[in-house]
This record gives sequence, C-alpha cells and structure tokens, in this order.
Amino acid sequence: MRPDMRVTLIIGGGIAAYKCLDLIRQLRALGVRVTPVLTRAATQFVTPMSVAALAGTQVHQDLFDLKDEAEMGHIQLSRASDLIVVAPATADLMAKMAGGHADDLASTLLLATDKPVLIAPAMNIRMWAHPATRRNLAMLQADGVQVIGPNSGDMACGEYGPGRMSEPAEIVAAIAARGTSGPLSGKRVLVTSGPTHEPIDPVRYIANRSSGAQGTAIASALRDLGAEVIFVTGPATIPAPQGVTLHRIETAREMLATCLAALPVDAAVMAAAVADWHIASDFTQKIKKGPQGIPELKLSENPDILATLCAHDQRPRLVVGFAAETEHVIAHATAKRARKGCDWIVANDVSPATGIMGGHENAVHLITDQGSEDWPRLPKTQVATRLAARIAQALA
Repeated sequence: MRPDMRVTLIIGGGIAAYKCLDLIRQLRALGVRVTPVLTRAATQFVTPMSVAALAGTQVHQDLFDLKDEAEMGHIQLSRASDLIVVAPATADLMAKMAGGHADDLASTLLLATDKPVLIAPAMNIRMWAHPATRRNLAMLQADGVQVIGPNSGDMACGEYGPGRMSEPAEIVAAIAARGTSGPLSGKRVLVTSGPTHEPIDPVRYIANRSSGAQGTAIASALRDLGAEVIFVTGPATIPAPQGVTLHRIETAREMLATCLAALPVDAAVMAAAVADWHIASDFTQKIKKGPQGIPELKLSENPDILATLCAHDQRPRLVVGFAAETEHVIAHATAKRARKGCDWIVANDVSPATGIMGGHENAVHLITDQGSEDWPRLPKTQVATRLAARIAQALA
C-alpha cells in the first residue's frame, strides 16, 4: 500500500459503524490519509468527534454545509481520494447507490465520483438475502463497484448468518490490494476451496479430506497480483486469506448458489473438494442405534458446479478445474477436462502415500488443450504462485 494513499471513508448507519474507528486507526498507522464522511444515521452509532480525532481531520456530514461548500465543494470532495470506501454499506445505502439517488452528502459523493468504490456490506441476514438487496448488489458489481464480505456470524439482532461487516484488518488488506498495481488489476476471479459437508443427520456428515490449503494459497496469490478475489470456502481448517471477498458455505448446493451469485467474473478456479453425493433422506433428528438394525442411507448426486459454470451464459473467460485422483492421474484428468468443458485442469495424485491431501506440498499436472505439463513437487504456496502467473498471462 502506498503510504500517501488517500481514502474517503463513508460510514453508514449500522451497528458495525463502531468498527470504523479501528479501521481508521489501522489505515492511519499505514500512512493512509482518511477523509471521513458520516451519514446522518451513522451519528447514532459513532460520534463525529471520535471519528475526527482518529482521522486527524474534519468530518464531513451535510450536503448543504455553507463552510464546507465554500472551502471544498462536494464535487471536489468526491474526487479528492484514490479510493472511496463505504463501511458499513447498509441495505439503504446500497439501494441508493444502485438507484443513483443523491439526497444527502454520501449518496451525492458516490454518484459524482470518478474514483473506484469499495463497499463492505453489513445488515440483518434476511435483509442481505432479500431479492431487492441481491438485485442491488448485482447492479453495483456490474457498475464496477468492488465488494468485500459480508462475513457470517452472530448478529447484533440475535440471529446468525451472513451479514456481519468484514473485520477492519480484512478491509485494510482489501484496500492495500487495490492500492497495488499488478497484472490482474481490474480482474475479478472466483476461487472455491476446502471440503463441503453434506449432513447425514444433525451431528454427522459426509466430507472429503481437504484442509483448504491449496485453494487458500491460490486466492492469496491472485490477490497479490491485483485481482479482486471472491473466495467461496467450505469448512476448511486453514484460515481464509485477508483482502478477499469471503463467503463461507457448508454444502455443495450452497457452494453452487454462491458461485452463480458471484458471476460475472473473468476467471474461476474451482479448487474445492466437493462431495459427490448428499443424503436423499431428511434426518431431522440424530439417528440412533436400536433393534431396527443398521439404517439405510440413500444417496443423491450433488450438482456439478464445474460443469454448470462452464455451460453458463456468463461463463468466465477462463475456467480452471481440479482433479484429485488416486490412479491414472493424467488420463482421468484429461477425460474430466473434456467432459466438464473447462479450459484447464490441475491434477494431482492424492493417494495416502503422497501425503498431499492435507499436507503442505503438492505435485500437479496442468492439463490444457496443448496436453499435460508436469510440475515438480513444490510447497502449495509456490504452486499457487505459478498458477496465478499463468492465469495472469491467459487473461492479459
């Protein structure tokens, strides 16, 4: 991140506004110049005095402030920074942005700016899932607005799910990534990672032996090349990277829905170890041992996420699949590439003797329309770096 980077921070009216005090502190510690703008609702959660003290500059609040307009008009203010960050981006603010409203200082700045915009949504889970919010989000992304989060977790309203604003450190990392030029600057890349968990009953599930290490490393490498990364992960043991738009899911069906909602993207890297089947029966209670004997579990096939993306009307320009095999690795991966319709397949041998599944190293074969390219055994971070560089070349 450039130490002289200038950020206009628009603080929306939600309980997550308190996190912006720490966000300002972290940005200032990195030398970033922060110009704060508070909506009227934001002042119900943080005070202008506390924001001004941490930012080391005045807070802008009113569109028709005579002094502010005389010294720095709202048009100049909208273009005086390298990046505009909206945090928290409430459902109301997102709706105003999508509709092109300009009835207060924040919405007017956002309509008048010629700078990139990054939003960190935060709202109740049902507001986030509402069709109106989903439409507004899709419209904003189509307009080039960049999005980080929201995360899943406990909400102030007592509910649990997606809607928590990303943590200040995550937003700082996202700002840093956008303040760094790279061969993937301006590109959106979808990355899936980790296993999926398919419930058998409330306490048991079907899963694959995946730590999420390779997918996480790929997301980090793509981010470091300047890409906007949408990271969709199952219950992995490896922490998710910072500076990406994080979506946590459990099942294959949830992963598919999240991936489709992320479109359009320039590239998709499908590194997740998705379970092939889920339980057809709906066991709402824990299955007990008893005189009835061993329960019969009927399986249904999960949706094919890779094939669905490859056949989609908004198919990414580059689709990279993964093939974890235990025998005939190249032959099976080559057949999979043709069957799914993807551009590349990253294949590896995950036999127990290799130690690759859940380990720190990987030995892959890159399958393209030119044939198979064998890579040496490397740390997963180096595999990710090589793959990210190849993706950058392909999207150039």
